[in-house]
Amino acid sequence: MECIFCNIVEKKVKADMVLEREKFIAFRDIHPKAPVHLLAVPRKHIDSVDHLQGEDAGLMGELLLFAKEVAREQNLEGYKLQINVGRKGGQVIDHIHLHILGGNAEEI
Repeated sequence: MECIFCNIVEKKVKADMVLEREKFIAFRDIHPKAPVHLLAVPRKHIDSVDHLQGEDAGLMGELLLFAKEVAREQNLEGYKLQINVGRKGGQVIDHIHLHILGGNAEEI
């Protein structure tokens, strides 16, 4: 099955990119749930948190630091980080990603 996030990573599909680094990309969510709704995505394909291996521990720590960098670049003073796991947990795309939600507290 084709992964939309892998296609975005490979630039086969356009996205409203906000930041790119060696291991990660960040872009605006096409269905925002907050005034600022960004997705931080590892370039490495991992389906979900349930598919993480011990070797991915460093990558996940780096993902949090990347999210912090994205939030700073977007001038977010406060924000929420969210990872959905599985369909019943709200995950729509089978490629691990971190939602960065910002705006007024009542709106996120």
